[in-house]
Amino acid sequence: MAGGRPREFDVDEALDRALHVFWEHGYEGTSLSQLTQAMGISRPSLYAAFGGKADLFQRVIERYYEGDSAYTVAALQEESARDVVREYLHRNVDAITSPDHPHGCLVVQSALRCSAENVEVAADLANRRRLGTEALRARFEKALQAGDTSGGYDPAALALYVSTVSEGLTVRAASGATRQELHSVVDFSLQALTQFSEPSAVGRV
Repeated sequence: MAGGRPREFDVDEALDRALHVFWEHGYEGTSLSQLTQAMGISRPSLYAAFGGKADLFQRVIERYYEGDSAYTVAALQEESARDVVREYLHRNVDAITSPDHPHGCLVVQSALRCSAENVEVAADLANRRRLGTEALRARFEKALQAGDTSGGYDPAALALYVSTVSEGLTVRAASGATRQELHSVVDFSLQALTQFSEPSAVGRV
């Protein structure tokens, strides 16, 4: 019995093109016509290979995490909590201002543009962001248990702070802020952490 007809397009290349479209327009702002045109395939081929728009978006998100979010893994390998924060935020700036794709973060921007009818998509993206914060918290707890007090904060609070700064940087990048400006914001945040984590700065008279 003969096998199925082979696909006439490269799946990985098609996903990369779809990723760019979703990144530029957000989940809701992206139409099937935009996707098929960018991917160079027909609508029946899209459905046959990827399912519907939501299924394709899930594949795109997985591919995004395999590539553009790799900086997170690298940052978590740093020696101290302070080094983790520094590398996480600076690497984030480099990623969200890369000339290879639209500025900002695919996950954050897609989540911000989801209406009630796409609540499942929004919930999935929110959960992915939560897992990112949890990974930071776990790393900071590990550092604290190892005797590292360079962060000077409760691990959960520090993780939430870093995630919030990171998401704010993403919004600024998508709004046109330059890489240099965003690196300056990270430097200021690190200085603020240093200042407010010093015991001598608390309750000083």
